[in-house]
Amino acid sequence: MAGNTELLMLHAPHLSARHAFTTRAGGVSAGAFAGLNLDDRADDPAAVQENRRRLAQALDFPEGAFARLNQVHGTQVQAVTAPGVWEGDALVTATPGVLLAIGTADCYPLLLEDPVAGVVGAAHAGWKGTVGLIAAQTVEAMTILGAEPANIRAAVGPGICGERYEVGADVARQFREADLGDFVLNVGGRTHLDLAGANRAVLRRAGLPDAQVWVSGRCSTEPDFYSYRRDAGTTGRMWAVIGLPARSAGGAP
Repeated sequence: MAGNTELLMLHAPHLSARHAFTTRAGGVSAGAFAGLNLDDRADDPAAVQENRRRLAQALDFPEGAFARLNQVHGTQVQAVTAPGVWEGDALVTATPGVLLAIGTADCYPLLLEDPVAGVVGAAHAGWKGTVGLIAAQTVEAMTILGAEPANIRAAVGPGICGERYEVGADVARQFREADLGDFVLNVGGRTHLDLAGANRAVLRRAGLPDAQVWVSGRCSTEPDFYSYRRDAGTTGRMWAVIGLPARSAGGAP
């Protein structure tokens, strides 16, 4: 299948687990989905399958290693021990060989790891998930698996930047009521949201040291990414993925 074979992925400098925030580069999808589209709801399934294979191969995981979600813009966190598909908006695991995947096209992807406990997590944070504190819910789910908030490192990947994310008065009200009013912005007399900053604040309140929370600073409306708002709803999806490599028969990764 034809297409650019070089994947361009973003990596957080402080995460030691295998992980990536994908961009559009490196895939075989065409048309409105051109590039590394990883969502098969409207694109050619064969192209998406090849894109997913390339992503897994780039991280040295088998194609069938993905654990992913039917995302519903909520706050449910699924603890998983094997690949598959669940409903919710965050995943956590302590099982090697499972590659957690979150799909986004303006919402923010969060990747987390406790390298001491060997626990990883991934969350999908749109405005509903952010105001519902999904970042904190993911941290809590990781602690059930043995993680310690003081040891967790988190990365906030590309999403729609505050300057481009206008919202209505009701959404702004909910953020103020959740003590996230600092991230309600006035941009040219209109109300906007800084979701990246809000998620960083939620992670810090959940017990993560400030130095262990990294924000990419990239906006999904840039040409490198898929953007639901920019493309009027017809677009692909990036994936944010993280996983612990499978152990060999001798116990080593």
